[in-house]
Amino acid sequence: MKRIALLCAALAVALPAAAQDLGPTLTKIRNAKEIVVGYRETTMPFSFTGDDKLPAGYSIDVCKAVVAALQEQLKLPALPIRWVAVTAESRFQAVAQNRIDLECGSSTMTFARFAEVDFSAPIFIEGGSVLVRADSNLKRIADLGGKKIAVGAGTTAEQAFRAKLKASLISAEVVTVKNAEEALEALDAGKVDGYANDRILLVGSVVRGRDAKKYAITEDDYSYEPYGLAMRRNDTSFRVAVNRALARLYRGEGMVEIYKRWFGAFGPPGTLLQAMYYLNALPE
Repeated sequence: MKRIALLCAALAVALPAAAQDLGPTLTKIRNAKEIVVGYRETTMPFSFTGDDKLPAGYSIDVCKAVVAALQEQLKLPALPIRWVAVTAESRFQAVAQNRIDLECGSSTMTFARFAEVDFSAPIFIEGGSVLVRADSNLKRIADLGGKKIAVGAGTTAEQAFRAKLKASLISAEVVTVKNAEEALEALDAGKVDGYANDRILLVGSVVRGRDAKKYAITEDDYSYEPYGLAMRRNDTSFRVAVNRALARLYRGEGMVEIYKRWFGAFGPPGTLLQAMYYLNALPE
């Protein structure tokens, strides 16, 4: 009986302690009373700097909903976001080196990247295509032989596009650029014949201050791009907290409003994206 009493006492102490085990990231956020979020400045409509010089976009709104849920979980009266701009090259290092807690952009989840960072459940699903001039008569990926195609350096778009050219025996020249603006300037000037990126990012780069009638997008895709929120590896508590917030968002009307805000002009979500929302709306 004495041993049982001692065991019960030990469990009474251990269980509350376990329940309060927030893991390193949530503990850091609770103690700092802020969360540090990385964002991309030029990947419209997912993550970009708005006219008011503040971060804006689909992924930004998703992250704001996640942060609100984290604030509730940590029982904080407020949880300010400290925004840190990152690039395609620096985003994952910023996560791994503890400079940001969460990366909110258009980052494709790949097994290679899982070796460096962890990811949330998917927040969007997209495919890669090529933006061309409307008068170019380039309709499909197969038409790009002998052409110069711009693509963002250090992105999955670059890797996937090179792989597609190699697999399809297409001898196009790949020209790496820093961002969409540089790619579009080169396309307008005739220095390149196309710009390869995720289809919705191509649309976003055109609708922001350019004449959409001057451009066309290839009919076929060259890749599959599931986007996720990047976070540090080996922190189960934080990953679960973020995914719980996403599941709550997908179950309610919040995700509908975010989608309409950024993609309403293109109609309702496609079948694949609707399935992604449904499959990740896990119950409590």
